[in-house]
Amino acid sequence: METIIVSLHAEMKVIVAIDSFKGCLTSEEANQAAAQGIESACRSAQVVQVPVSDGGEGFLQAFHAALGGEYVRRVVSDPLLRPVTASYLLRGDMAVIEMAQAGGLTLLSPDERNPLVATSYGVGQLVADAVRHGVAHVIVGLGGSATSDAGMGMLRALIDAFAPHGRWDDIQSLSSVRFTIATDVRNPLCGQNGAAHVFAPQKGASPEDVLLLDQRARKFAQVSARHFGFDRSQQEGAGAAGGLGYAFMQYLNASCRPGIDLLLDAVNYSEIVRDADLVITGEGSADRQTLMGKLPMGILHQSKGVPVCLIAGSVSDYDDLLRAGFAQVRCINPPGLPLEEAMRKSTAQQNIRQAVAAICSCKAT
Repeated sequence: METIIVSLHAEMKVIVAIDSFKGCLTSEEANQAAAQGIESACRSAQVVQVPVSDGGEGFLQAFHAALGGEYVRRVVSDPLLRPVTASYLLRGDMAVIEMAQAGGLTLLSPDERNPLVATSYGVGQLVADAVRHGVAHVIVGLGGSATSDAGMGMLRALIDAFAPHGRWDDIQSLSSVRFTIATDVRNPLCGQNGAAHVFAPQKGASPEDVLLLDQRARKFAQVSARHFGFDRSQQEGAGAAGGLGYAFMQYLNASCRPGIDLLLDAVNYSEIVRDADLVITGEGSADRQTLMGKLPMGILHQSKGVPVCLIAGSVSDYDDLLRAGFAQVRCINPPGLPLEEAMRKSTAQQNIRQAVAAICSCKAT
């Protein structure tokens, strides 16, 4: 089922804001392919590309594309405490950190994945370095993590950096810094919907490991609640990045926002979309889960009535997506295309170009 409800014209303005196709294309690469498709169908169209991310892969690149700034590179610890070179973005008094640079699953080979030992220590090292630069605001994208340590590694790194012979309460350097975590994860820290039960299996945890990780996180939250007099373990986002979201909220009073909302605010999207005729967004796989706060929904909600078309490498639940408000939902891949071929960068780019050209050459119905 497809519905075109936008009247196209030669001078149309089209916004392209497509998420990365994980393991295949970055947001910028997908956007560029879509822009080429638009231009092939309507040479006089004005195309505005907005690199986007939900807080995971590509978060740093998207913020750099939106705002500029300086990349700061540091050697920190990976999830197994091996040295790895990671980057974060510094712009004025703001730092943007992508936790996967130091704690990401892609830093480990499949046989190294073990959330019982993987640590978020390196993320804390990046935060400490940013704070030493005198920033007032730290934004941390949570996504693609290899860890399930409830942020204990990150907190230990901050203690080692700012109070090596003391305790958390001895740290003064963090009190004037505002923290924001970016994630589309709404899970709490513990329980059947928590970090361990929902996310740890894909990080290498056995059923027995999951129970142990959940118990460890629950005990940490109980101790922390007694210390502070409040408990944020059940807040939405606490289960993000193996519970790293909880540590930021409980210990650093971080606010939690969808990564796409942070990015769209940063680029002043409300002004960009004001006179647009069409928005094209997308992701690797679109289905009912897309409706649960994923990036395309953020684009849809902030496009203020401008028609939004959704493209994806695979699509199911068409009717649900259309009912949510997308003007059109289109799978870029022809039926029967082998997954290996569909995942080739050149193939994906060509299929995006063709799908978007078809959208922009359609007549209103």
